[in-house]
Amino acid sequence: MTRVLVVEDDPAIGRLLRRSLADRGDVVTVAIDGASGLALAVQDRPEIVLLDLGLPDLDGLQVLRMLRAVSQVPVIVVTAQDDDRTVVEALDNGADDYLLKPFGSDQLAARIRAVLRRCAVGAASGETVRVGELEVDLATRQVSCEGHALDLSRKEFDLLWLLASRSGEVVTKREMLADVWGLPFGGGDRTVDVHLSWLRRKLGETAAQPRYLHTVRGVGVRLSAPASETL
Repeated sequence: MTRVLVVEDDPAIGRLLRRSLADRGDVVTVAIDGASGLALAVQDRPEIVLLDLGLPDLDGLQVLRMLRAVSQVPVIVVTAQDDDRTVVEALDNGADDYLLKPFGSDQLAARIRAVLRRCAVGAASGETVRVGELEVDLATRQVSCEGHALDLSRKEFDLLWLLASRSGEVVTKREMLADVWGLPFGGGDRTVDVHLSWLRRKLGETAAQPRYLHTVRGVGVRLSAPASETL
């Protein structure tokens, strides 16, 4: 049983989503606009949110950004908007998946299961990775560098964990998209590049002067300790 919050202004679609998910044993709450969706996300603490972008009061991407400021609940954007710019913007702003209307109930259920699996990895493990003076704790999702705690978004943490857990290896952008965003296909390079840029800034480095994140041109990125810390 999964607690699902549906933020959808179309009553017919809201009823269909409620019925199809309830038939699978889920507990479903439907909000018809962005403001009530945000309130319910904070008050009811759902396990996952299905978010439409075409809401009557707030732009769906604005709702996503506001939600990410107060919660790390998994979010699947459910919309008819299929242009690349909107997809990338939604993922950059914290969406865990992007599902285009129309879709079947089986596909929706599979997407929900996949997102919840990815988000549950950290809760079941106490593993900590240390690379130089960088420490990444999977269970608590806390990161410190040179003794200072880093404030990372969920996607930034997931990306850093992937790279740290494979420290010394080159991780391709395709692997990053598949493991972090659940998108086993190309076309999301900008999403990866933006999150890598944010990570570099928080690690106190740049692409031109890397310390931990080293770009291997045409291949991917390798996380390794700064040279002075490997002696």
